[in-house]
Amino acid sequence: MKRLALIKPVLVAVMLGTGVSQAAPDAASVLAASPIDDIVERYPAMLSQGIREGLKKRGQVPPMVADTVGYVVSSSFSADRIEQQIVTDLKAQLSGQQLQAVSEWYQTPVAKKISQAEIAASAPEVWAKIQSQAPELNRQYKGTRKAEMFARYDRAARATESAVDTTIAVQLGLASAMSAFSGESVHYDQLERRIESQRGVLRGVVGQQVYDSYLYTYDNISVQEMGLYLDFLESESGKRFSRVVTNSIQQAIMAPVESIGRQISRFMAPPAGSE
Repeated sequence: MKRLALIKPVLVAVMLGTGVSQAAPDAASVLAASPIDDIVERYPAMLSQGIREGLKKRGQVPPMVADTVGYVVSSSFSADRIEQQIVTDLKAQLSGQQLQAVSEWYQTPVAKKISQAEIAASAPEVWAKIQSQAPELNRQYKGTRKAEMFARYDRAARATESAVDTTIAVQLGLASAMSAFSGESVHYDQLERRIESQRGVLRGVVGQQVYDSYLYTYDNISVQEMGLYLDFLESESGKRFSRVVTNSIQQAIMAPVESIGRQISRFMAPPAGSE
């Protein structure tokens, strides 16, 4: 009995030491721990709003028609499908160790604070605030450490690159809609090449918008906290996570764009036999 009493604690200690007690987190739980799923939930509304406002500004269609197009666009994108694309790609491209490292980061108090700020700033209605506060925030942070950290952040988070991809998706959707209204026979591949040729110009314009958004989003995040965030983003696991997420979102939001023009054409076509 005495020998058994001694052996049991040794066995327990060996089991704990070999890591038997806990499995690596799966891709879905890692995505849920990050702010990405909350932000992705807003993508359909954001894309719909961008195309709707673009049509209204051009003034080539009545406001009611622009709102109808916004509805078609919103129904064309699914947050669930985008999230599923991300989960599938994370499973395929990140190791269990990398998923564990990402999960551990997002469970820290600093990561939770930063995630809350990112989610709050991702609401479509917040963009007006970002634009209105941009001049003051640019003056306030000029020459500061926070401003200097933007280049590291942009490179590690692929923020401008991702924003340009989203802008191109909106522009393609807008061009497809206008082509459907005008009756032009413009192939989707032609529209894509035309808009892709403007990527360099878009990067300059969007880059300033991303910087404005960065200053607004992380206004209440200290330099020390931002440094910890950048350390994570620049780590092998953080870089891999950011790369897979941005690529997955790009694929998922570009996939429905080609069909938008066709859907609008069908939606706006007169009923059969009406002529």
